[in-house]
Amino acid sequence: MIKTLKILILASVIPFFVVFCLGGYWLISGLITYQKQPLQLTEIQTLTVEPGTTVIKLAQQLEQQSLIIDSWKVKYLVKLEPKLANIKTGLYQIIPGDTLEALLRRLYLGQQVVFSLTLIEGKTIAEWQQTLATTEHLAQETDAFNQVLLNHGDTSGLPEGKFYPETFHYHADDSLQTILNRSYTMMQESLAQAWEGRDPDLALSSPYELLIIASIIEKETGNPEERDWVSAVFNNRLKKGMRLQTDPTVIYGMGERYKGNITRKDLRETTAFNTYKIDGLPPTPIAAPSRASLFAAASPAKVNYLYFVSRNDGSHVFSSTLRAHNNAVNEFQRNRK
Repeated sequence: MIKTLKILILASVIPFFVVFCLGGYWLISGLITYQKQPLQLTEIQTLTVEPGTTVIKLAQQLEQQSLIIDSWKVKYLVKLEPKLANIKTGLYQIIPGDTLEALLRRLYLGQQVVFSLTLIEGKTIAEWQQTLATTEHLAQETDAFNQVLLNHGDTSGLPEGKFYPETFHYHADDSLQTILNRSYTMMQESLAQAWEGRDPDLALSSPYELLIIASIIEKETGNPEERDWVSAVFNNRLKKGMRLQTDPTVIYGMGERYKGNITRKDLRETTAFNTYKIDGLPPTPIAAPSRASLFAAASPAKVNYLYFVSRNDGSHVFSSTLRAHNNAVNEFQRNRK
């Protein structure tokens, strides 16, 4: 009797167990198929995950945008892989061919859209600010350059030349100050390295003076082979008490008045930056020097040049005497057609 009852119970339980297992298998199989189906889009889109957004709410949002169907399945999908529920806020990119699985993993790993900002060497803070004004997805702060200086204990209010030119990467709504802090730190580290390895015969008394000379070198030539020669000209002139007489400083001193040409009147005008009229260095850098210009400023070439003039092709003629220099000027500048 008891044996027969056990057989009857087993006979009724086994089909239920089989059905249950098969149901679970088909459910899991269906969920796996669901998450591997491509999202319904034909072009790249951006997706903003706001703070407080749950994966269930996100799925509903995707369904409202007709990117997926049956968003209710996501509730069961994350039960199979719970970590996918831990999506991170930010701006993401969805591309054609993406599956729901790929998107959720991207959000779980926080693989946000990466933007880039290039601070170009040889440019001024004012020129950089024009670029920043049109930079997307970057949280701007008022007077960010000076704020970074203050954060580092620099109360001079003179940011020119103190930020390293480089391409920086950021996420949507990152702070501009965060980028500029990295730029400032990189410049201070590079400047310290250049100053530490400086030539003993260098006619400069501080890292800041090195920064000033490096900025002028940066503006005078983009030719890598000439940087240490240009540096030598300025170093030799400083040692002899000669004025630097370099056009980029005049242009910087003119500010917005500069329209592409320097006149004789401009050269005679006394400004803090007109090195045709002042002795020694201008009071601040005139642009952002590259690392190459920093090290060229610290280690001038061992040559006796005192002059150089443009060949109008990006290169220069270097001279040790005024007569040779005047001949070069006549050939490449005054007699140009």
